Amino acid sequence: MRLLLLACLRAQTGNATTAARIQHHLHAAGHICVLKDAFMYESPAEIADLTSTDKFDAALAIHLYKGGRLLQGSRIPFGIIFGGTDVNEDIKCQEKRQVMGAVLEEARFAVAFTVKLKELAAAEWPDARKKIYVQSQGIKTAPSETFDWYRFLQNAAIPVNTDRLHLFLLICGLRRVKDPLYLVEVFSDWHRKDPSVHLGIIGPAVDPVFTSEVKEKVKRAPGVHLLPELPQEELHAAVRRCFAVVNSSISEGMSAAILEAMDLEIPVLARNIPGNAAIIKHKETGLLFSNPQGFAVTYSCMLWKMTLRKRFPPSFIQLKIKETILE
Repeated sequence: MRLLLLACLRAQTGNATTAARIQHHLHAAGHICVLKDAFMYESPAEIADLTSTDKFDAALAIHLYKGGRLLQGSRIPFGIIFGGTDVNEDIKCQEKRQVMGAVLEEARFAVAFTVKLKELAAAEWPDARKKIYVQSQGIKTAPSETFDWYRFLQNAAIPVNTDRLHLFLLICGLRRVKDPLYLVEVFSDWHRKDPSVHLGIIGPAVDPVFTSEVKEKVKRAPGVHLLPELPQEELHAAVRRCFAVVNSSISEGMSAAILEAMDLEIPVLARNIPGNAAIIKHKETGLLFSNPQGFAVTYSCMLWKMTLRKRFPPSFIQLKIKETILE
């Protein structure tokens, strides 16, 4: 089968990574999958011409609005993969909500990465409930073996001559929904008390205006660094060497950065939103926080436990935790 896959393909973003993985799996299953950037097209008529000229048998789009709107009135069958932006942000706009409803009505099927995402969509478009399927996102990490960690730190102006470096990475495209400034003041205060603590915000400048705001804020925040985006293999290598990964998004569908950190066995601290709570079991597979103050308590507890593990045997740690709880 010859398939068209529409997605927003800005380099080093979650959408581009997800689209590439889907394309790879479809190829492995024996299909021909052609990936196209949804931002390169303005109307369904352009996609209709493309599907006719290139003789596609079916289509798939990531994001009900960003990709799906281009498949309205399609002469070939198509499916949709929900993004968190669809049900958390775009749904607030009446015009976009109407378009998404029309697209979902035409789609043969829709995929949500989590049960929560499906329930949010089904609440808005109840007639589509039976065509929405839940399929968790698959990930694969491949850290570069030639990544120069120390040069990476030097370029970021992070001291490399310490054995106590606690570098937290916040991986996201710089746009408001990712809220990368949410924890900046908390980290700066922490850095002033403990200079070994640093926060690195890393990702592409998706929103130029907001990126300027982030740069100005970071300039005045000791211990916080705005890092240039990295190729995926190098990013995975950096994650493997960092202390923990942080997610402070206002909304998420299913964060690939969190899943990749888990795969690399790196601690994850994430804002307690539905998309994150769907993949993190608090205190078991990661830590969730509801506000900056809650984050401060969470990381303090984590550091305390990790320090105990380094200095004392497990039996002593359990004893001290029980004593703390009793107090």
